[in-house]
Amino acid sequence: MQSKLTSRVAVAALAAFAFGSLSACAGGGGEKDVAYVARDVESLYAEAQRRLDKGNTLQAAALFDEVERQHPYSPWARRAQLMSAFSYYIARDYNKAITNAQRFLSIHPGNKDAPYAYYLIALSYYEQISDVNRDQKITEQAQTALREVNRRFPQSEYAADARLKLDLVADHLAGKEMEIGRHYQRSGLWLAADLRFRNVVEKFQTTSHTPEALYRLTESSLALGLPEEAVKYAAVLGANYPGSEWYERAFKLVEKRAEGVTAS
Repeated sequence: MQSKLTSRVAVAALAAFAFGSLSACAGGGGEKDVAYVARDVESLYAEAQRRLDKGNTLQAAALFDEVERQHPYSPWARRAQLMSAFSYYIARDYNKAITNAQRFLSIHPGNKDAPYAYYLIALSYYEQISDVNRDQKITEQAQTALREVNRRFPQSEYAADARLKLDLVADHLAGKEMEIGRHYQRSGLWLAADLRFRNVVEKFQTTSHTPEALYRLTESSLALGLPEEAVKYAAVLGANYPGSEWYERAFKLVEKRAEGVTAS
């Protein structure tokens, strides 16, 4: 799923934050790396922003971190914490982005930029989602973080984007359940397969995987000697997806192996 999909909402929101916080800044500094060199807060922050604007994201993050280290009680330190998290996010150092955003929230939970910090955490998990053949812990963490954005800030632009991404995350998790269920079927573990396909139908019923899950439940039910259940699943499939390939396959299957059986 798309580590390439750096969210335009994320970039636009942080850009506004960055330019707003620079309104009192001096211009950029020299070309040399100024990390760990004591400087006044405005110059240090401006240099960090200049590095970020040039695409030197890890250097920028280090300099934003340095703003907080050298000037911990300055208003610039609060801004720098979130800018550091954003810089790490753009650099795809997602663990540091999450850590810094969480730290910002622990220190400034009621800050006006808290919604963005929650959103940045969710994006950092979301953009690490891998293919369905791998462990889905990150996918579940992304789902939890996106739900938190939607729960806390339902009217925000972040929540609107989070809801869209939640649909994609659900489809991904359903895809993982389908992949495992098909594996169990191929191994003849029909009951284990049945449980996986039921998870898709019960927990992810709005995803694109539901029609196939209902067909696979028809197959599993027949293999388990439960023709009434098979007819039931085929009927549900026909009622909800009447023109689908999966319904046509299910209809042929029950016609062949459960003729005359009534749904349970």
